[in-house]
Amino acid sequence: MTRAADLDRHCGPAAVAAVFAHRPQDVMRLFHTAERRREAGPHCAALARLRRPYREVVAADLARIAGTQHHGGIVALALPRAVPAIDTRDLPEAVRSARVTPVLDGIGNPHNLGAIARSAAFFGCRAMVLSGDPRQAGLSDAAFRTAEGGLEALELYRAADLPLLLRALPAGIVSVAAVARGGAPPAAVPRGAPVLLVLGNEESGLAAPTIAACALRVTLPPTGPVESLNVSVAAAVLIHALST
Repeated sequence: MTRAADLDRHCGPAAVAAVFAHRPQDVMRLFHTAERRREAGPHCAALARLRRPYREVVAADLARIAGTQHHGGIVALALPRAVPAIDTRDLPEAVRSARVTPVLDGIGNPHNLGAIARSAAFFGCRAMVLSGDPRQAGLSDAAFRTAEGGLEALELYRAADLPLLLRALPAGIVSVAAVARGGAPPAAVPRGAPVLLVLGNEESGLAAPTIAACALRVTLPPTGPVESLNVSVAAAVLIHALST
């Protein structure tokens, strides 16, 4: 049996339900408290059919299994999810058919990654791309927990060389760099074509080569005394604005 240390931890009812809905064959074990017995029932039945273990435990034991007190009373241990490379010569249908696809470049906080995925799934995005920037967070327990099932709802891809990917996009796909200042307002971005919305590191923003490789730049104009937003909040606002 695969060691627990080699498995991803999905915490909380929404995250657990999502992994069972999208890839139940990857769930190896399930733990829950008595308070989550009702929600756990169908998942336990699924694991029983697969002859995999599940168990009801007390909250203190679940915290040790989850590695956090924020476990929501139920934790699934699942095989790590593969993130294939994206190929512009055969761009996924999930990117070609969605209005907006977020592209994360150097966003190192896994909670921001998870929050962006949650917003993306909420607003109808079908995929998300992670860049090869060494600062870029990957899939983790914290990201899955914050995403509340959003990561499972999205197709995930990686781009080792993001500027190269952006320059090689086929006609009809618009790349838009989110910049702190100097970009057009979201309403000025042409409608009718799929958009790759490129979001950068919260401290330093997008690198110059990445911005240069994008067709357009977009900026959220502030209307109050605070000059900037957390990147996950800005992502949610921009995804919504560009999707309508």
